[in-house]
Amino acid sequence: MNTPAPGGPAPQAPYDTAAIMGGLYGDGIIALRGAFERAWVERLREDIDTLFAEARARPRGALPRGPERYYVEVHPERLRGFIDIVTHPWFVAVCRAVLGPDYKVIEIGFDVPGPGAQDQPWHRDFPMPPETAMGRRLSSLAFNLTAVDTTAEMGPFEIAPGTQWDEFGLDAEAGGRREAGMFPPRELYPRYEALRQVRMPRMGDISARSALTVHRGTANRSQSSRPVLVVGVDAPDARNGERHDIQLTPAYFASLPAEVRRHLGGRVVDELQPIEQAHAIDGLLKGEY
Repeated sequence: MNTPAPGGPAPQAPYDTAAIMGGLYGDGIIALRGAFERAWVERLREDIDTLFAEARARPRGALPRGPERYYVEVHPERLRGFIDIVTHPWFVAVCRAVLGPDYKVIEIGFDVPGPGAQDQPWHRDFPMPPETAMGRRLSSLAFNLTAVDTTAEMGPFEIAPGTQWDEFGLDAEAGGRREAGMFPPRELYPRYEALRQVRMPRMGDISARSALTVHRGTANRSQSSRPVLVVGVDAPDARNGERHDIQLTPAYFASLPAEVRRHLGGRVVDELQPIEQAHAIDGLLKGEY
């Protein structure tokens, strides 16, 4: 395991492309333990808490993802650790291995399952695109960084390895359209229950997964929230950026390293505007159905 650098990412190290691709094309999720120092994560938590309070104070700032569960999209320059994340050698190696040299960061946000959050239905985060359904190619990744040491009472994330390749049809329980193939029918639940892995990350860990791999958040029975940062990355032909709105001021954009600018999607604006959350998932609003 690499030793984290003070306040930032671990030093450059050779990460095996075959192992990265094997993990994401196999289980659909991989992780690097101890990628960041705890003090760095504590600063990340401070920023998340500030941004969450701001988002909840404005209309459509915090998007419900079920009872007591919210998603907030944020501006990169409001996160002090953003550059550390997207320049981390493991992050770069994973993106290049799976998505190619011209990948784009298209989403920065966080999920907050608070006390009282319920079990979610098994789901994936967006419809399976043609390049995956027909070409068996992954064209996007979601990176997650926990802002707390996860405990069983906090409602940890559960994932069913290998299910990024599952295809399922319409489901009457989700209004007849099942949000374009995101929610498997209940008769498939025993498969996901049998496969499920409970993830218990600690502060400093980072994971990468295909958001097509079937997963769910579980009930938070603690008195603490479990905020998790999300960074979404697309291959050049993927279209997930259409659901998000990365904004950068000219001064911030100019301050970024050239390699970061090259891989950053979104738009440059004279003044940051509040983000109105657009990636609603109606099937998550009532908890598990």
